[in-house]
Amino acid sequence: MSNTDFALAVEDLTVSFDGFKAIDKLTLYVNRDEVRVIIGPNGAGKTTLLDLICGKTKASAGSIKFKNEELVGMDEHLRVRRGIGRKFQTPSIYENLTVFKNLEVSYPTGRSVFGALGFRCTDEVRARIQAVADEIGLSQHLTMEAGLLSHGQKQWLEIGMLLMQEPELLMLDEPIAGMSARERELTADLLRRISKDRAVIVIEHDMDFVKQIAHKVTVMHQGKILAEGPMDAVQNDPKVIDVYLGH
Repeated sequence: MSNTDFALAVEDLTVSFDGFKAIDKLTLYVNRDEVRVIIGPNGAGKTTLLDLICGKTKASAGSIKFKNEELVGMDEHLRVRRGIGRKFQTPSIYENLTVFKNLEVSYPTGRSVFGALGFRCTDEVRARIQAVADEIGLSQHLTMEAGLLSHGQKQWLEIGMLLMQEPELLMLDEPIAGMSARERELTADLLRRISKDRAVIVIEHDMDFVKQIAHKVTVMHQGKILAEGPMDAVQNDPKVIDVYLGH
């Protein structure tokens, strides 16, 4: 497979903070329709890697290509427009707006100030909101204030807000933290569904959850990739057991 066929091709990526290499010559390829889970001890550089891909942090060296277009040097908002969605650990939803409104304000045309002023909730927008609400399991809660949702539902709403933009790469940082067992199961189902036509990168610590969702697992350690492959292979890798799973 040539590098142009990947949704995301990261090559020799490096970022230094005051001489400390948080990410050190890292190379990573993610396919379309793939759920890639990144695991590793705290301080391995997992969140920094997502920051570099979405443009929150600037790379010191190397290349990040999304659908074969170079992202290094591109502004964060332009990366979003290209189709990159990022969810952080704490949900950032509008608690005092309904679920419907949260999804509506996330529709791409509502993004700029001028877009928002002239925004009309057309049938097209309504249909998109309904489709996303079905996908995230909140179609029964569209009129509910978002602040009243359960913790897990808030996480799904935030994923829905990203899905409104139809991203081709979705990055989620510990999406099941604080969820009940049932919510975790439903989240695994959700991630399997939404990876059908996009690449999904997940940072996660819960190994049972990783097993349920990962097509491929990347283990990071000290800013580098320690191991990569199917979960079974990675779990039995002596290097991985030594630095991560053994603790």
